[in-house]
Amino acid sequence: MPGPLDPNARGKVVLVGAGPGDPGLLTVRAVEALRSADVVVHDGLIDPRVLDYAPAHAQRISVAKRRDRHTLPQEAINALVVAHVRTGAVVVRLKGGDPFVFGRGGEEVEAVRAAGMPVEVIPGVSAALGCAAEAMLPLTHRDWSSAVSFVAGQCKGLSEQDWTGLAGKGRTLVIYMGVWSGGCIADKLMTDGLAPDLPVAVLERGTLPGARAMRTILADLGGMLEREKVVSPAIIVVGEVVELSDAEDKLRVLAGRAEALS
Repeated sequence: MPGPLDPNARGKVVLVGAGPGDPGLLTVRAVEALRSADVVVHDGLIDPRVLDYAPAHAQRISVAKRRDRHTLPQEAINALVVAHVRTGAVVVRLKGGDPFVFGRGGEEVEAVRAAGMPVEVIPGVSAALGCAAEAMLPLTHRDWSSAVSFVAGQCKGLSEQDWTGLAGKGRTLVIYMGVWSGGCIADKLMTDGLAPDLPVAVLERGTLPGARAMRTILADLGGMLEREKVVSPAIIVVGEVVELSDAEDKLRVLAGRAEALS
């Protein structure tokens, strides 16, 4: 547990984006922050090689989260970070991807500020950008897509979310955290008017060992996720730009879908 408050100490919080996984995608500022850390509070999907940049004496604290099983609720993570920085520690809050892209970094900044503590943010390569680059999948392209949107794909409240206009001709949709609700997402998008044969890519463990890039069509998204036993971390990309990628074609349309695609 953290020690007592030292009002003359140098304590601060640095929210650091660890990128999609590969340590080579860390920014120079991210590495510098890690090397200055007394405490590293990190997400569960951080590659161990990233943690190696922190000094040997730095305390490493995992606050790993999984679907329906959180080691600590967000409020407890906020309190943990604040408690350590009050002792004068330099606390690096290490988050996968970018802290401000589905990373709840905004909430953590608010909590640290509310406690009267200094905080800074070092951006990271967001998962969508890193995974798409590895798969040679341009999210925008002069001839194919002039807009890209990012959404979270959790099932909770999914049916009430309005994604109208986010995907289709000339547009790319990137879905984070959509593996467990892929079938629901596909049905939702087709109900909203997207063509069942619109290309889709699933980028699993992008930039990490064992990465897979798979291509199918929207109508087969849920089936492909199940057949290929896709697990998080993974992102889903919907749009014509998928045709330009190096993703492997995994399309096996179910008989019940074939008529809809003819």
